[in-house]
Amino acid sequence: MTDTLSIRDAVETLLAAAAVAPLSHTADTFKTGDPDTALTGVVTTFLATADVIRHAAAQGANLIITHEPTYYSAEDTDDVAWLDSDPTYEDKRRLIEEHGIVIWRFHDYWHMMRPDGIVTGLAQRLGWTVDPPSVSMDDAIQAMTAGKGGDIKRAAAATSVASVPPMTLGAFAQHVKEQLGAPSVRVLGPDDLTVRRVGLTVGALPGKMTIGTLQRDDVDVVLCGETREWETCEYLRDAAFFGRPKGMVVVGHATSEEPGMEYLAEWLRALLPDVRITHLPSGDPFRTL
Repeated sequence: MTDTLSIRDAVETLLAAAAVAPLSHTADTFKTGDPDTALTGVVTTFLATADVIRHAAAQGANLIITHEPTYYSAEDTDDVAWLDSDPTYEDKRRLIEEHGIVIWRFHDYWHMMRPDGIVTGLAQRLGWTVDPPSVSMDDAIQAMTAGKGGDIKRAAAATSVASVPPMTLGAFAQHVKEQLGAPSVRVLGPDDLTVRRVGLTVGALPGKMTIGTLQRDDVDVVLCGETREWETCEYLRDAAFFGRPKGMVVVGHATSEEPGMEYLAEWLRALLPDVRITHLPSGDPFRTL
C-alpha cells in the first residue's frame, strides 16, 4: 500500500515505460472512479467481471487494469444509454462505486508495445520463442483499409510467429489445451498435419488478417482466440479440399489473452515495487457439455 502515489500517477508511470506513441483516439482510458485517489493496490485481468471486482475489493486493491470493456460493448462507458435501467448494469455500477474501484483499460497500448504485451505473456506461458513481426499493428490496421480490398499480405506481416518442435496438429492442440488450462479447444485441419510454425492470431482479429496469416509460407497453423465461423473456418475447409491443408486451434478470446494480463502484473511489479500487484483471471465464460 502507498499513501503518496495516486492512481493517475501509476498509470502515467506505466504509459511512460510502455514508450509507445500516443493515439489520437484510444480505448485506453479511465472507465470508472476518481483517478486522483491514492493507490492502495492493483489488479490486472482480462476482463473486470463482477466477481473480479468483488475479489479486488476484498484484497484492498482500488485499481483494476482490464484488457477488455467493462460494460458489454466496444464503446464501454462512452455509451451506456442503451443499458438505461438494465438491472445487471445498475448492479455492477453500484458494486464498483460502493468499493471505490477505478477501472482503467489497457488494450491498444499493450498490443502496440514491441513486443506485444499480450503475445509475450502467451508465449511465456507456452514456453515458445516468438519472431517479432516486421509490421506494427497500427500499420496492419492501415493496410487492412488500404484500397478496395486492403493489403492483406502486409497486414498479416504484423502477426507474431512462434517456432515449435515438429508435432502433429492433434498433438499440438492437446499441448496448447493443457498448457493454457483450457477446458476444451476447437480444431480445424487434418490431425496428422505437421506443425512447426504457429501464427499467434490472439483475441478476435479480423478474418481477412487471419486468412492472410495462413497464406504465409512460414505458417502451418494459427492459434486463435475467437473467429467468425463463416470466414477463416470455411477458407481452411476449402484449402484442405484443394490440397493445401493448414490448421487452426481456437482456444477462446479470454484464454488466448489472459496470460498477457498475468504477464502485465509481473511487468508492473518492477515499475511499482512498493505497490501490491496481483492478477485475477476472469476465466472462460463458457462450459462444454
